[in-house]
Amino acid sequence: MYLMKSRFSQFVDRWDIIRLIELVALVAAIVGYSEFRIYQTNAVIQDTRSQLASTTVQLQSINEILSQVANQNATLNDAIQGEVTKSDAFAEQLGKVNDTVGTLDELSKLDPQLLQKYSKVYFLNENYKPAQLATIPQDDVYDKTRLYQFLFQAWPFLDKLMKAAAADGQPLEIISAYRSFSTQSALKNEYKVTYGAGTANSFSADQGYSEHQLGTALDFTTAKTGDNFNSFDATGQYTWLTNNAYKYGFVLSYPKGNKYYVYEPWHWRFVGVDLATRIHAEGKHFYDLDQRDIDDYLLLIFK
Repeated sequence: MYLMKSRFSQFVDRWDIIRLIELVALVAAIVGYSEFRIYQTNAVIQDTRSQLASTTVQLQSINEILSQVANQNATLNDAIQGEVTKSDAFAEQLGKVNDTVGTLDELSKLDPQLLQKYSKVYFLNENYKPAQLATIPQDDVYDKTRLYQFLFQAWPFLDKLMKAAAADGQPLEIISAYRSFSTQSALKNEYKVTYGAGTANSFSADQGYSEHQLGTALDFTTAKTGDNFNSFDATGQYTWLTNNAYKYGFVLSYPKGNKYYVYEPWHWRFVGVDLATRIHAEGKHFYDLDQRDIDDYLLLIFK
């Protein structure tokens, strides 16, 4: 019995040794595997670090390239902006040239005589005649048997004035308009015979110096006043003209105290709305202005 126990004890001891060996082997395997995994992990980490280092270098290189490109773009943008500025300046200059050419073209189509001071200052020769004249309707004239003409381009302004005066209860009639060089000469000679040269010179221009030859001057009257011009400034029509004629481009040529002719409240001249408005606003008269100032309004005369 003892012998069986002894053998059993030996068997148990042998079994424990085997299990211990197996356990040690298992632990060794686990430790070995752990070290292997750690090695693998370290290898991966090292490889990753290498890759990251390489990527960092590449990124730095890319950043340097991008910085160079950005600098080049900035330089290119500056160059483009410079060219745009030059182009804008050139376009502005070209626009000014075109405006100047357009202005010169418009001026070339306008009669430069239209705003000249012709009363004893400038001279119109016997060959001068407005390029185009409009016939004034008989309803607007005093003597229905006569033909009266006015500068074609200025006629719409006169037509509006006549209609506005009539609408305000101050109907006007025209008793004189365009007169040619020869007509003015014959009229002046007639005045000289009737009134004497001295008196005639005080109220009638010599041929070549009359505003009527321009086709932009006319004499107003009323049905009641007729050719009795001296009473025209006592009419409501004269008052209306004084307050409203500038709106249609007309000004009184010879006011009281002028140095050219006697006071002529009936004689009005078309100079364009802009110039007439300025003259009215400043309380001046056409012949008060310097000719150079007047010339600036030629381009606006029919606006």
